[in-house]
Amino acid sequence: MASLNVYYVLVVLFLTCWAIMATKENDQIIKESKCETKMGLPCVLEAFTAIFNTGSISNKCCSELVVLGEVCHSALEKRTLENPLFKDLNPITIIAKSIQTENNCLALIGSPSLST
Repeated sequence: MASLNVYYVLVVLFLTCWAIMATKENDQIIKESKCETKMGLPCVLEAFTAIFNTGSISNKCCSELVVLGEVCHSALEKRTLENPLFKDLNPITIIAKSIQTENNCLALIGSPSLST
């Protein structure tokens, strides 16, 4: 019975360490890529509303979202989902809305790599 308790403690410890590492990894990506300086606050709020609530995103903010890039977009999204304030949100729904928003912006603005 004691070995079963030790097993549970090890599993919880492993999951806790994994969650902390994921958070640090996202924070490191955000810092190294200077993600938080690539979009203005009004566009961050607009994109956040489009992804996490209901709303649309303007052409101007779509341009900023495309410039932000997929790496920053993904890291910021993951960090937001790790925030306890958003624990009740369905991550699958949020990720789907995020991809849809990003794809809509790419179609509207055009991917820089496709315009060459």
